Amino acid sequence: MEKQTIIHDEDDLRFFVELDGEEAELTYSITDKEELDLDYTYVPEEYRGQGLADQLVKTALEYVKGNQLKFIASCPVVEAYVKRHPEYEKFMAEI
Repeated sequence: MEKQTIIHDEDDLRFFVELDGEEAELTYSITDKEELDLDYTYVPEEYRGQGLADQLVKTALEYVKGNQLKFIASCPVVEAYVKRHPEYEKFMAEI
């Protein structure tokens, strides 16, 4: 699948992409330490296996990096991505 346009919705605390009437998303909350807790990733079944989850996670992590923030990888998809891309480990929050 080609790279999709991912939107950061700061009001609803999520990164998402519109897919023919459906949405794929990565949601987060903001901790009391101003860290992003990346907590849930969803991709509709018919779009799975095409790299959308990775695109969502990369966009979120680039946002963290670009804004000099820290993140928590509560979502297993985010945790797996960081294991494959250790350059983002330095932005992980100390727990």
